[in-house]
Amino acid sequence: MARAPAGCHHSTAYAYKACRIPGVILSAMHFLAALSLFFFHCLPAVLGALLSNRGAVVSRCGNELTQDEVAKIERKIDRDSKRLGKADFDSKKRLVPFIVDVVWHVIYDKNTTTSGYLSDGTISDSILALNDHYNGTGFIFKYSPKNVTRIHNPYWFYNAKSGSHAERQMKTALAVEDPKVLNLYSVALSSGLLGYATFPWEYSENKKLDGVVFLHKSVPGSDLTDYNEGKTLTHEVGHWLGLFHVFEGGSCTGDGDSVDDTPPQSTSTEGCPEVASSSCPGNGGDSIHNFMDYSADRCLWEFSYGQKARAGRMSSLYRGM
Repeated sequence: MARAPAGCHHSTAYAYKACRIPGVILSAMHFLAALSLFFFHCLPAVLGALLSNRGAVVSRCGNELTQDEVAKIERKIDRDSKRLGKADFDSKKRLVPFIVDVVWHVIYDKNTTTSGYLSDGTISDSILALNDHYNGTGFIFKYSPKNVTRIHNPYWFYNAKSGSHAERQMKTALAVEDPKVLNLYSVALSSGLLGYATFPWEYSENKKLDGVVFLHKSVPGSDLTDYNEGKTLTHEVGHWLGLFHVFEGGSCTGDGDSVDDTPPQSTSTEGCPEVASSSCPGNGGDSIHNFMDYSADRCLWEFSYGQKARAGRMSSLYRGM
């Protein structure tokens, strides 16, 4: 397991004390080395700790794509489907469920729930909620307490944003490499981000990075207002299975979410509106109750028939399920 630099404690309260340059005369080389240690190892953890304790959630997910990116992905899927002889695959005709084994990596700072240390009960409740939300989709998520790892690493806990050194280091050390295994990483994401995930067509490019990273406070029963029913995990797992946002691309034209039975939608939903607005003329109302929108947890409760079919097709094509 990779560890934070020796002598550098990453909690907010002690960060300056532990990472300050000792009050002795240093050579120019030692001085620069000390500065490097602080700015590249200690300072990111300090900032992460500060940002993770900021209040309001400002963005549900880190997987937003442009229209051009969606179109490029869809072309790749078409090529891969033909190459693998699965162009006509229809997951709706499948008679057995898709079984997904779950491995949960609990990353924490201190042995408290607020600092990331999630109990077996909390994890079990999360998986129960996940299966409830995916009921009727053909997916079953299997969990065992023996597949939970708890890692004390404040650097990972506070700094594992998408594309970061901390993310790569964490996943390289912990990932179970199997396209059918769902690696979950609960951490303290900063800047109001709730989670991000890899897509199934990315697996072959970097197997170690596959999985879902999400805010530890978004689990069922937490005190995170609007996001404490476990639906952040449901949303991010949707990406892991190959689903886009219902508003993907931010336009009323183009591929959108590449699903036929969700109406065109150009903007995400905030909160839990009583009546769906129409971000695209004549769409009959945005998909405010769809798990792949950004509504508050209490407002989300459905996947469309087309989304279920797409998730099955992507899982068969790229995850060998």
